[in-house]
Amino acid sequence: MNEIDVNRLLSQLRTTAAAAQGRAPAAASAARSGAPDFAGLVKNALNGVNETQLRADKLVNAFELGDAKVNLADVMIATQKANISFQAMTQVRNKVVAAYQEIMNMQV
Repeated sequence: MNEIDVNRLLSQLRTTAAAAQGRAPAAASAARSGAPDFAGLVKNALNGVNETQLRADKLVNAFELGDAKVNLADVMIATQKANISFQAMTQVRNKVVAAYQEIMNMQV
């Protein structure tokens, strides 16, 4: 499961805000440093959450079908991991939306 670094995302949002205010050289040097872009980070995080949920669904289906290799503890752990990762992604989304709204309310 991919971990989401909220501070890194907020840092990238601040860099974008600085670039919008005319301080583009700092943003250009950050882009040249080889750091992953914001869209890539979000996509990777979403894919990680999706994979976690798919794994949990497979375990639930296997348990419901009576697969002897799958026990209830594994199913419960997988579903809780999927739930927690989805809740974390939702909170990150809320923070990104709040940061975007803050940036849009800035006077230029």
